Amino acid sequence: MGAGVLLIISGPSGVGKGTVCRRLMSFRPSINLSVSTTTRPPRQGEEEGREYHFTSIETFKKMINAGEFLEWALVHGHYYGTLLATVNNALAKGEDLILEIDVQGAAQVRKKMPAAVLVFMAPPSLEALEERITGRGTEDSLKIKQRLLTAREEMEAYHLYHYLVVNNQVDAAANLIGAIIDAEKCRVSRGLRPPGWGGEDK
Repeated sequence: MGAGVLLIISGPSGVGKGTVCRRLMSFRPSINLSVSTTTRPPRQGEEEGREYHFTSIETFKKMINAGEFLEWALVHGHYYGTLLATVNNALAKGEDLILEIDVQGAAQVRKKMPAAVLVFMAPPSLEALEERITGRGTEDSLKIKQRLLTAREEMEAYHLYHYLVVNNQVDAAANLIGAIIDAEKCRVSRGLRPPGWGGEDK
């Protein structure tokens, strides 16, 4: 059994990363979504261990100093990070794992795990993104403006990724990401050999 595929999905806040990932996992249950650790307070309806692992700033900083994170970032005043042990354990078991992280985190993973597959998810337009963020109704106008400014900056990083997926329709975007995972599993560089050529995993 070969190692699993580590798939990084980034994109501006409000682009629908979480929705697309959940749709993908609904018809590809073998794919797992890594649950990040954050110092952000839970939003209404969020549960510990499902959307995030929620912790204090003090605890998060201790985990940084202990080298427990594969990547971490400070975004809109809150810390977010991915536990290294979670990723290594999943990949060693041959599981395909999605990390839904921002462009700062993706850059860290790219350096530490060159085999990771990076996908940038973009909105159909900035106007559509603004409508999605505003429609949440969870933030005031100042925070919305801040998110839109950050989104414009993040969009500039798309060329650092392997693939670009425009989330114009959830099912279509989920299917595209599923196809990317299938294609990556067929890479010769992942150690694949034709059947009967010797040395392949039994």
